Amino acid sequence: MQTTVSEGVAATRQKYYDTLAPQSLAPLWEVLKGLVPTEPKSKFAPHVWHFAKTKPLLMAAGDLLTAEEAERRVLVLENPAMPGGSRITATMYAGLQLIMPGEIAPAHRHTASALRMVLEGNGGFTAVAGEKTEMKRGDFIITPSMGWHDHGQENHSPVIWVDGLDLHMVNFYEAAFMDHMNDKSQILTRAEGQSVSEYGSGLGPMTPHSPFGLTTPIFNYAYDRSRPALMQVAGNTQPDAHLGYALRYLNPLTGDWAMPTIAAWLSHLPKGLETKPMRSTDGQTIVVLEGELTLELDGKTFTAGESDVVGVPAWVWKKVRASKDAIYFTFSDRSAQEKLGIYREERQ
Repeated sequence: MQTTVSEGVAATRQKYYDTLAPQSLAPLWEVLKGLVPTEPKSKFAPHVWHFAKTKPLLMAAGDLLTAEEAERRVLVLENPAMPGGSRITATMYAGLQLIMPGEIAPAHRHTASALRMVLEGNGGFTAVAGEKTEMKRGDFIITPSMGWHDHGQENHSPVIWVDGLDLHMVNFYEAAFMDHMNDKSQILTRAEGQSVSEYGSGLGPMTPHSPFGLTTPIFNYAYDRSRPALMQVAGNTQPDAHLGYALRYLNPLTGDWAMPTIAAWLSHLPKGLETKPMRSTDGQTIVVLEGELTLELDGKTFTAGESDVVGVPAWVWKKVRASKDAIYFTFSDRSAQEKLGIYREERQ
């Protein structure tokens, strides 16, 4: 209930407020509504980055500077409601990264956890903590917090992927660190595929331990394994009314999300299937791997095809329809919110 006060009372109060500021004080009752809203109201806008438009601009960057000069040659996917913020959603950073044939993006490490969703260019590689893995379209690749990593392309075609990082959460806590390795690329000390052999085949070491702390010990969830699993589920079960067919990427040691701060999952919608409306407190980034989606986000309609990226703000109503048989990858800060006990969703 709103009350009005006389000009005299207002002037007296303002005089009092003016005495607080020099003491670095502020009256809570004047700012309470902004600090504790009745429900989330995102400052971010739904948006689609169409790969047909972004790829030529990314390739042009390949002519301007090398991966070594740039350290990471990336076009940041900036939410149009927050220009200059390097954010796709409130807490997540996302970008399109390019490695040209013969290049290496130098080895470094940082507090922020990162994921890669590969779009183009089989033959590229990522090396993490002494183990190298090939990058193929649809692969979900993780570089854990403070894990040394470098990227390269030994094939004859460029490699392009979507980066997703939790750096805005890390920076909020003022907890960010970064180191550069003395060598351009790290020395490989483990056989390619060793982490999957140890942890990704339904078996595990007698004394299980992740070298990456709370992050999964597997750092490449290959599409040629995840896609058949998703389609097998789709062929034998009924879809969730709000999610379609969906499987999340897991840490095999804990059964939790693969990354402690970033949730990631893979979804399938057969042509014509439409999900029922739902909204959730996690801002989501969707990458279309196959087919085409029509998304209704807070009453506005968006279309996304293969390799397009969609930014979905928190707490907006979302419906998704498959214009063609579709498979899509999603990441968000849901895993962090669940650990903090603040994740919430509504389904119609």
